[in-house]
Amino acid sequence: MSPIAAPAAASAPSAASPAARPRARRFVAALLALFALAGACGAVQAQDWSYRVRPGDTLWDLGAKHLKTGINWRRLQEHNGIADPYHLPPGTRMRFPIGWLRIQPAKARVIAVRGAVNWLASDKSPAQLVGEGLRLGIGSRLETGPGASATLEFADGSRMTVQDNSAVVFDELSSYGSTGMVDTRMRLQRGRASNRVIPARGPASRYIIQTPSATSSVRGTRFRIAAGDAGAADATEVLEGKVEVGAQRGQVLVTPGYGTLAGRGDAPSAPIALLAAPQLDPAATVLDQLPARAGWNAVPGASGYRIEVVRDDAPEVLLFEQSTADTRVRIDDLPPGRQRLLVRAVAGNGLGGHDLVQAFTVDAGPAPPLTLAPLDGQSVRVPKPRFEWAKVEGAAASRVQIARDADFAEPLLDETVRGQRWRPERALEPGSYFWRVASRDGDGRLGRFGNALPFQISDAPLDPGLQPPQSAQGKLTLRWQRGEPGQRYRVQMSRKPDFSQLLLEREADEPQIELDRPGGGTWHVRVQTIEDDGYAAPYGPAQEIRLPCRLCYAAGGTGALLLLLAL
Repeated sequence: MSPIAAPAAASAPSAASPAARPRARRFVAALLALFALAGACGAVQAQDWSYRVRPGDTLWDLGAKHLKTGINWRRLQEHNGIADPYHLPPGTRMRFPIGWLRIQPAKARVIAVRGAVNWLASDKSPAQLVGEGLRLGIGSRLETGPGASATLEFADGSRMTVQDNSAVVFDELSSYGSTGMVDTRMRLQRGRASNRVIPARGPASRYIIQTPSATSSVRGTRFRIAAGDAGAADATEVLEGKVEVGAQRGQVLVTPGYGTLAGRGDAPSAPIALLAAPQLDPAATVLDQLPARAGWNAVPGASGYRIEVVRDDAPEVLLFEQSTADTRVRIDDLPPGRQRLLVRAVAGNGLGGHDLVQAFTVDAGPAPPLTLAPLDGQSVRVPKPRFEWAKVEGAAASRVQIARDADFAEPLLDETVRGQRWRPERALEPGSYFWRVASRDGDGRLGRFGNALPFQISDAPLDPGLQPPQSAQGKLTLRWQRGEPGQRYRVQMSRKPDFSQLLLEREADEPQIELDRPGGGTWHVRVQTIEDDGYAAPYGPAQEIRLPCRLCYAAGGTGALLLLLAL
């Protein structure tokens, strides 16, 4: 066994020497965790992987398939005491020392993404957006933003969902050839993650997550883990199986239905029973149509609740998450299909409890309509713009929302509209907005919202480009630039700049008016556009013009006056 024991013994001085240096308590805790892990690795190296011989197996074929380069099959023969290398009875067990097995990279694969998720190949690499199918290797860092999550699958089929506002670094992602044993080690630097770990297939299988204050090691379980924020303790919550949680000053074995907390420099707490699952309130729950609503009873000892929606056929794929102190939640948008609602109480110590689980189906409903106006990113110069979209077959009405953010966490306006045009009653202040629209069928089922489209409300005045007025034969003509199809115009003219006394107020279908020439002197003019639905935009800025006396008007239109008015 010396070829196995020697590497473990040789690694001991290098693992111990950094621990002898003075460091911050956090660094010491990390080193102790790594030192414990190195000891565990040494123990693993001294173990064997067991293989059941199949018909047709030969020593040289098995050696070529499983052994490292440089390890000859004859050493395998000697290790197993095989007298005849040409005859391996099927069904017998062969032992492969772990230290002899081939090790190869086994990247994690992203199988689901929600929201803005970034990854970095290394600390010095630029951040890139994560997409489904991306493979992450050793040294990669994955970061989720607000309302974002990513689900990863490892080489053995284990899955981890990294939840919103989280960051995880992958320290080891490797497999032992085709043995089925996988070594997965990572650091959850902030945030939360839920894990479903496939039962270990051999002594070298590892699934280890390190948080700032503790290290959780499992060999097949379902558990949640959180890196404490703002000085809070790290939390581990076990739902199935067992989790060994170690920290600077000790370790604890956590069984299903219990959790543990670990603060900086402290031992993990004794296992703490998780809070009971809430009970669904049927009267406050409607899940088969959007927006979905759910209510539940208050759980004694809870300081808040965490709500998640996952795919029913893949519970690790997160579709929605929210934390609240209330016992009600509203979910505006979900993809169609079979899903599960999960609601858990969160204790004052930060441990999440057992889940309320409710399966439901979201009907696809009518498709979102094509949007016509405002266009994507368009700047609109009226405070009550008109929104237009196409009619979807089978749609009886539409639902329109306007918000300041693309997530529509708090819509400013939320209206049900019959038809394909809508103008808000409330004026929008200048700034950036998003809008989206969904269709509702005759049975009241709401389909999915279309993409959130950005637009801006500009505070720049409308300028129709009023052309120079012309006077001829006792008449004065004002012309301006033509607006959008279907628009009409209202013109006011007054001696007073506040337009309190009007000489003229006239509406016109064409971008010009002709009037009897007023007296000479200073006049104030302004123009307003009127949409085809009757909406009158704010008047443009008033402009001052000076007209000559009546006797000075030129005949025949030769006395044009230069003037440019703006709406």
